[in-house]
Amino acid sequence: MGKAEKGARFGRDIGIDLGTASSLVYVKGRGVILQEPSVVAVDKQSGKVLTVGAEAQRLLSQTPGDLVAVRPLRTGVISDYAMTERILREILRKTSGSRVFKPRLVICVPTNITEVEERALIDAGLQAGARRVYLLEEPLAAALGAGIDISKAEGNMVIDIGAGSTEIAVLSLSSIVESLSLNVAGDQFDEAIVKYLRRKYNILIGERIAEEIKRSIGCVLPRLLELSTEVKGRSLSTGLPETITISSTELVQALLPVTGQILESIQTILERTPPELVADISNNGILLTGGGSLLWGLDQLISRQIGIKTRLLDDPITAVALGTGKTLEHLSTLQEGPRRASSPIGMKQ
Repeated sequence: MGKAEKGARFGRDIGIDLGTASSLVYVKGRGVILQEPSVVAVDKQSGKVLTVGAEAQRLLSQTPGDLVAVRPLRTGVISDYAMTERILREILRKTSGSRVFKPRLVICVPTNITEVEERALIDAGLQAGARRVYLLEEPLAAALGAGIDISKAEGNMVIDIGAGSTEIAVLSLSSIVESLSLNVAGDQFDEAIVKYLRRKYNILIGERIAEEIKRSIGCVLPRLLELSTEVKGRSLSTGLPETITISSTELVQALLPVTGQILESIQTILERTPPELVADISNNGILLTGGGSLLWGLDQLISRQIGIKTRLLDDPITAVALGTGKTLEHLSTLQEGPRRASSPIGMKQ
């Protein structure tokens, strides 16, 4: 056995949920060991990359005037090749622990990724130090991470809501039967809050404050006990700081345009799905994963509007990363190259 094979055998293989906001990393034999912001801190004057991930986020919060944040992934695909390579290189440095054994990587991708985008991601992984790179669609990974036996001849629906995109897919026989990738997800929830406050109160807030509002009182259905929070922003009339109070009931209205798009897309996928698989989905329920799915009441809203019981995982954020981990045991069933393997054939729980 050669050194490279020995390295792979002893846990050098890595699975990456490479997200718009953050990346989760699964190392074979160790589990999910890393969650880092998908951000690079760049010196504004020189253009030099200073640091990546959590350290970059810390620096940006301390000296925002001297630095600029670069988020090289948009809706799950590369928008800045060089910066994506830097993030992958940093992930490998932190997780592989050796430059001698180059790991094999499984990277999750949205279902609508193009061949050009696939090739860019594979090249970035190889340039970062991987020995081989495999691509796997996010809904398949999410289903595997949730413990679904995707090899069965029955239909399952998975909705993975991240920061930059929402993946809706129907799975059967270890493959994707129907899918839709939306550029509507957690970031758009934040933007909807910004727009609502500007329209109703004529104040301007930043995305960070919008995210804090979403986390504290955000909801898509009325709560039994209404919540409220104070919001500090800048008046667009006077240009001066202004504080208002916003309620959770208002958040339902603010987020309605985004939730409406997601619900409409779910309905579209079901209409395109063969009737026998829709019957299976009705029995099995819909699986909800991803950080964006944690918005209060979203699972209940989907259940009510679509008419199919929707289940939110106990830990929806790690589902895709855990799915890549299960795929690492079956790398021989995945295909290298720009065409991603749309199914980990024969993989069972």
